[in-house]
Amino acid sequence: MTASLRSIEDREKQSAALTSLLAAVGLTAFKIVIGVLTGSLGILAEAAHSGLDLVAALMTFLAVRVSGRPADRDHLYGHGKVENLSALFETVLLVATCAWIAREALHRLLHHRVDIEVTWWSFAVMLTSIAIDASRSRVLARIARKYNSQALEADALHFQTDIWSSAVVIVGLIAVKAGEWFPGLAFLSAGDAVAALGVSGVVAWVSWRLGRRTVDALIDSAPAGMEQRIATAVKTVPGVLDCHNIRIRYSGPKLFIDLHVLVDGNQTLKQAHQLTETIETAIEQMAPHADVTVHPEPG
Repeated sequence: MTASLRSIEDREKQSAALTSLLAAVGLTAFKIVIGVLTGSLGILAEAAHSGLDLVAALMTFLAVRVSGRPADRDHLYGHGKVENLSALFETVLLVATCAWIAREALHRLLHHRVDIEVTWWSFAVMLTSIAIDASRSRVLARIARKYNSQALEADALHFQTDIWSSAVVIVGLIAVKAGEWFPGLAFLSAGDAVAALGVSGVVAWVSWRLGRRTVDALIDSAPAGMEQRIATAVKTVPGVLDCHNIRIRYSGPKLFIDLHVLVDGNQTLKQAHQLTETIETAIEQMAPHADVTVHPEPG
């Protein structure tokens, strides 16, 4: 990748991360104010969730900035793993959020009932949250797919689930309001705490998905089926007798592929070099922008 293309990639990724960070600041403040004024645990749970979104967005922004640095003597594979660490940090934050929300919701349901004032502001803050989260998750997902950024992909997934959790809170607020309007449905007053448990369930599900993907990246798990696809493609290249010892690892968005090939021992050094270039081209067709290293061995 040329320096100009790298610069464009870094600018787009940083712009998406910064926009997400600014949106998180506004949403967190808005939810805290409305949650405190109404006493809604569902909204306060969402405020806590958004607060962690803010920290996660900040980490993503910093990770994207650092991961764009070129390789140096101390980081020969570049700084891409910073993105994976950022995703791991998000996972830890999500688990902490899940535990707090579940604890508070169960406490209210079983021991301490709290009267909630449901106003149109309660619905306004959640609908605003859904609109903003939908917009920023689309932008993050698009840039993440374009540049294969795990940090931005994790952020996008995070905000996509915020949409569903906000919808759950709205349902809880509607239930509370219905309990006020219809005395026979007074049991619905617990809807806010139940909605908070729903948020907790959503957060737990996201934590599992993010955690699994992050750990796979950090322990250098190869993409499923990639080794076999590479071996099949390389063996079809004329002049290759065998393909073995394939190694694949991600460092952030960058994919590194090393492999050994058995070639005709009568080939000249120039012919062997040309063959390795042909092999690299064949691999890059299935893994664009990958860093491919081919080790030819005489047959």
